[in-house]
Order: sequence, then C-alpha cells, then structure tokens
Amino acid sequence: MYLLHYLRTKNWNALLGYALFIGMMATGYYYNLTFVQLGLVDLGTRIVGLSERLVVMDMAYLALITCLVALSVGWWMKRSGRSRDFLFKLRLAFAVVLAQTILTFLVAYVRSESAFLAWIVAASVALGVGVPVTFSMTVDLIPVRDRGLAAALITAAAYFAAAVFSTQWQIQAFRSQILGFMAFGALGVGALAFLPIPLVRSLAHQHARPEFGLGRYVRYDAHGRPRTSRKLVTLIALMFGIYFIDSLGFLRLVDTPVYMNTAWQSPETGVRITIGVTHVLAAFIAGVLYTGVGERGLFLWIFGIFALVHQMYGFGDPPVPGQPVPLASPLLYAVAVSLYTVVNFALWADLSTPRTISINSALGVALSGWTATFFSTALAIRWRIGGMTIGRHLSLVDALAILFFLLMLALTLFPEGLLSGQVPDKSRRTDRPIEDGIDES
Repeated sequence: MYLLHYLRTKNWNALLGYALFIGMMATGYYYNLTFVQLGLVDLGTRIVGLSERLVVMDMAYLALITCLVALSVGWWMKRSGRSRDFLFKLRLAFAVVLAQTILTFLVAYVRSESAFLAWIVAASVALGVGVPVTFSMTVDLIPVRDRGLAAALITAAAYFAAAVFSTQWQIQAFRSQILGFMAFGALGVGALAFLPIPLVRSLAHQHARPEFGLGRYVRYDAHGRPRTSRKLVTLIALMFGIYFIDSLGFLRLVDTPVYMNTAWQSPETGVRITIGVTHVLAAFIAGVLYTGVGERGLFLWIFGIFALVHQMYGFGDPPVPGQPVPLASPLLYAVAVSLYTVVNFALWADLSTPRTISINSALGVALSGWTATFFSTALAIRWRIGGMTIGRHLSLVDALAILFFLLMLALTLFPEGLLSGQVPDKSRRTDRPIEDGIDES
C-alpha cells in the first residue's frame, strides 16, 4: 500500500493529492446523491407544482444532456491530450464546482417550470463536464494499488453523511447542508488551480509513473503499446444493471413512507447511525476485496445481496409504527450499495491509461449511471401510477437481480469469457515512464 509508504517517508505532496481527490469526489457524490437525485424531485413536485410525469420528463433531459456532454468532453480530452494535463483538469474542475455552487444558491429562486427546466439544463452541463474531468484525476493522484482504499474512503464519507445527517429530504434542507461546503471547496480548488503552488507542479507529473498511470487491467500488445481490456463493454453493461436494479427498487421504497420513516428517515439517531456505520464497514470491506480479489467476486456479492434484500422486502411484513424496527433489510441494502459504489470509483481508471481515462470514465459513469438511473426512475413512477403493488414491484426487481446474479455466476464458472477477473501478467508491464507519444488508443 503506497499510502503507508508516503506516511512513513512524509511525502506530503502525495498525501495531499489523496486528500484532494477523496475530498472532491466524496463531496461531489454526496451532492449528486442527495441534492440532485432526491432534491430536484421535491423541487419540481412540491415547490414548482409539476406533476410527476412532467418531473420525470425534465429529469430525462438532465440524464440525456449529462450523458452527451460527458461523452463529448471525455472524447475531446482524449483526442486533444488534455486527459494527461493535470493543471487543465484542475482548472476545469474549479469551473464545474463554481458553476454548481452558483446553481445551488439560485435553486431557492426557481418557482416556474421554465426556470426549473433552465436550471436542469445548466446543471446537466456542469455534471457532464465534471464526470470525465474529476474521474480522470485518478491517474494523477491515486496509485493503482491504493484505488480500492481511495474508493472505500469516498464511499464511506458520502454515504455516512447522507445516512446520518440528511434527515429531511427536501430541497431547502439539502441546499443549506451543502452550499457552505461547496463555496469553501470552490475557493480551495481555485487556489490550487491558479496560484503558483509547488504542490500542483509535483502532482502534475505523477501520471507518468507506472504505479499511477497504468490501470491494473491494461495490457500490452505485441509492439509493447498499452491496450485497454476488452472487458470494458461487459463491465459497463453490468454496472448499468446494478444502477438500474438499485434505483428501480429504492425509488419505490422512497414512495412508501413506512419504510423510510423506520430506516433512512427515522427520527431515531441511533437507527441512522447504524445504517451509516454499515455503509462505512461495507465500503472498507469492498476496498480490500477489490484490491485483493478483483471485481468479479464483488459483482457476485452485489447482485446476490440485491436479490436477497428485495426478496425480504417483497415477502416480509412491512414495519409497524410504534413497534421495534427490523433493520436487516436496510442494512443489507446499505452493504450492496457500498459494494458497487466502491467498484464504480475504482474500476474505470483501472481499465485506462492517462490518455484514455477521460473517455472510459465518461462511458462508464454516464452510460451505466445516469442512463440507468433515468430509465429506472421513469419505469418506477410509471408502475406506481399504473397501480402496481409494492410487493409486485419488488418481486420484479428481485427477478432482475437474480438474473444478473446467474449471469455473473456463469461468467465466474467460465473465466475465459468476456469478464476475466485475472490481474494482467506483470511480466508484460514496463517500469519505464509513460511517454506522451505512446499510442494508448
């Protein structure tokens, strides 16, 4: 683990790089998890007064624009070589954080459908730019061997804060919680991006070192050129399935107050802390397993736990207000969510080189995350409006989870298939720096 080495040798520049990346990604993920995914629905329905169908349509614009912008920016960064320019990425990240801070401040003045739609378009552009820019900083700031740990810290911080402190799922509450942190973050990132700080110059060259730049699943061809693993498409499809199953099930639970009021929105602090601590423990377990085992075993656990938890919700009796609350289902849900979030933060850089990280992360996060979340949101609302019972809804989600679990089991039994979890043969790696002229397409 390089982190322990940096602590022993007091390499403060590298340690500050860890802190910068983990802090930025954890704050951004918390923002998207609470303010964007939950807060905008509350803003559209409760404050602006739109129907759920209109809100879903407007959220579709958010997902579509975010995906298009992320893919365009990621492709452009790869073609132009900006994906390897840390200072450029840092300045673009500052623009994204500043734009999101301003938009978060202005959300209090959104009162009409046109203003709501305009806000969503602007937020989508910022989110779309932010995905390839921030995820591509992984190769600059986090060594390959420590990416599981970094992903675990990001996941633990974001989910613990969301579980423990976000008790009121309303746009005003989310805004008051996050606005100060975003303003402070914008100042910090702006100082690093535009002031002549030696730290930035030191971090800007780390991607050229083999322990940073070459992902664990990047192999070399016969000419010694790095090539991305063929697993990319398969992993995007699997992550799409995970996001789809998670959102499709959780959104129905969100619309069932008896489940929320006895778990994620419980008035009892102890219940929320228990869920938050479970997120933290599961995140660190996932970080260790990702580093030592690989993503294939984690995918098996994720789909298996989702199948089990939806079966428990679908066939179990709902909680009764005033009686002791069974926490087995929400705790299992927290475990599954933390497992796949760790994979999401670590995987795309491990499939990439400094040149390809921007487009690979855009493909992975935008296509699997945002697209799956939109489709599942639209389908969940359509099923609920159509009168489908929660038991039937969760049974269908459970069937999907079992289907993906069986798919992963088949891929595990046939390791030479599309998803081989073996780490690349280290004899094929080089110890020379990654030169800008190497063909990394």
